[in-house]
Amino acid sequence: MRGRLPPWFRKRIPEPQVMASMRALLDGLHLNTICESALCPNVGDCFSRKTATFLLLGDTCTRYCTFCAVRKGVPGPVDGEEPEHVAAAVRRLGLKHVVVTSVTRDDLPDGGASHFARMIHQLREEDASLTVEVLVPDFGGDLEALETVMAARPDVFNHNLETVPHLYPEVRPRARYERSLNMLRAASRHGGGVVTKSGVMVGLGETHEELRQVMTDLREARCDLLTIGQYLAPSSNHHPVIRFVPPQEFDEYEYVAREMGFRGVASAPLVRSSFDAARLYRQAVGGALE
Repeated sequence: MRGRLPPWFRKRIPEPQVMASMRALLDGLHLNTICESALCPNVGDCFSRKTATFLLLGDTCTRYCTFCAVRKGVPGPVDGEEPEHVAAAVRRLGLKHVVVTSVTRDDLPDGGASHFARMIHQLREEDASLTVEVLVPDFGGDLEALETVMAARPDVFNHNLETVPHLYPEVRPRARYERSLNMLRAASRHGGGVVTKSGVMVGLGETHEELRQVMTDLREARCDLLTIGQYLAPSSNHHPVIRFVPPQEFDEYEYVAREMGFRGVASAPLVRSSFDAARLYRQAVGGALE
């Protein structure tokens, strides 16, 4: 589907100096963000609020998902100083809730799990009061790698299902729906007060019934938080947008999800898995973050 975006996607253009200031900080610390790599429509909002979702393990992914704008190919070496650099950015930005994600690194023995663990420990060392949210790849289904991350005790463990099962071969050709669900099941069984989270995109060709089944599967996996947002094709070479879902339909999805028992739900066209993450986490824990 091509043409103009619906009117509910209109956003204010961010101030150039705000974007430049954040870019200078990130460049100075040799850091990437998913905000920029994935062409997130909320990047201006987040940068204006002096926050970002940090992208670990480089900016090149080993998988070729057709929905994603992140660069694909052969990644470079892992930056061993990246955890320290992220901690420095967190300190300078004054963040209290930190979200870190990564490209998928099928070339690494543990998929990058030990790097996530180092990142969590570094942030705890920087400020023990921080809440840390990790948005991880599937580690090829390696539950030992998952345990490495969980043993570092993130506050939120997020792994996105992204779409409904029948679209996986086209949208996520090297991922497996049940494998991703199993990661969430295993994370929820870990205990220790870790909040589990997942996200899906709509408008790729799914049906209402299929989306409801995904919600049911997530609740059966004891997933706590859910995000639902409109898919936007990064280019004409990516999976096309089949339908723009109207805002009222997102409201209906949120109602259904809350009735199913999710502890927190964000459902709107511009919702992304990390956007306003601190507020969604507060919904789960029932408290406030200063």
